[in-house]
Amino acid sequence: MIENENTQVYTTLRSIEERKLQLLKEIRKDNNQINKLRKQLFAKPTALTGRKNRMSMQGLMSTGAGVFDGLLLAWKLYRKFKK
Repeated sequence: MIENENTQVYTTLRSIEERKLQLLKEIRKDNNQINKLRKQLFAKPTALTGRKNRMSMQGLMSTGAGVFDGLLLAWKLYRKFKK
């Protein structure tokens, strides 16, 4: 049987309880760090929020082009079938 250097022998309930509390603190600290990293991973990029006006202008141009195309099609169909 090979023993590690980090192996500790616990002889009292108090030492076990102290180790348990120490491990619980470490787990909570790691959990907080994981939560911070997860929030950073799924956060909205700040570069896109700065371009909000440009993106809405792009949307308006696209919608305007679609409306113009629809009106042009309607005009062509009206001229074709008005006879």
